[in-house]
Amino acid sequence: MAREKVTLPVLYEKMRKGQKITMLTCYDYPTALLQEKAGVDIILVGDSLGMTVLGYESTLPVTMDVMIPHAQAVRRGAPGAFLIGDMPYMSYQISVEEAVRNAGRFMQEAGCDAVKLEGGSNVAGVIRALTQATIPVMGHLGLTPQSIAMLGGFKSQGRSAEAAKKVIDDARLLEESGAVAILLEAIPPEVGKIITERAGVPIISIGAGPHCHGQLLIAHDMLGFFDRFTPKFVKKYANVNEVMLKAFQEYINDVETGAFPEEGHNYTMKAGEFERLKAIL
Repeated sequence: MAREKVTLPVLYEKMRKGQKITMLTCYDYPTALLQEKAGVDIILVGDSLGMTVLGYESTLPVTMDVMIPHAQAVRRGAPGAFLIGDMPYMSYQISVEEAVRNAGRFMQEAGCDAVKLEGGSNVAGVIRALTQATIPVMGHLGLTPQSIAMLGGFKSQGRSAEAAKKVIDDARLLEESGAVAILLEAIPPEVGKIITERAGVPIISIGAGPHCHGQLLIAHDMLGFFDRFTPKFVKKYANVNEVMLKAFQEYINDVETGAFPEEGHNYTMKAGEFERLKAIL
């Protein structure tokens, strides 16, 4: 039986009741089927697919034309989840008009429920424009991967009093600009707690401590499927790499030794047909 669709009112009700919100990334239909079956609240089709799926060194090479097919596939696999499309680098920074057009593609072509974009005061105007265009927006503060050139790499943020205040002020500004939720990445839990206690929208943590309204993990990280590096905030719930590697190695060995395919893996001819074939030949 299909579950009840997760909507913004459902998420706000969970926040009001103090029930934790669950969020995972997803990039493909088979994984979406499993996340839907598990009952995750929010699925983010993240531009992190540039690293976890496509093998880039960062998220920067990802484009809208890459993101849309992945979002469409996830929507087909998880119709009940609240689906967020991650606005890739340069899809919303050039102009407000360009931002609305690209965000609209996520909503119109992929059936997303919202979009996510990175930044604080610099994107407040974009969030206001998207909100006016009836496109719900999740903000993203702290470690913002699209800004690694400015940040000097994948480094935690908000660790000084001044830097923490900037994140706190930006969170308030994003909410005032119309953001329906905010993702906090790689900031101290004390800062996450202050923001959460002051917020009127769901605050989701990815390395921002336990006090937020919900938690996000990159699926490939928590499954042990992406091992180039593992952020401090990741808890590994499985080691899919180990399982897959073992299966590939056993397959290669079976083929090389003749153990595969076995009799049960072959298709048989109908009775008498092989004799007829030999006669024909």
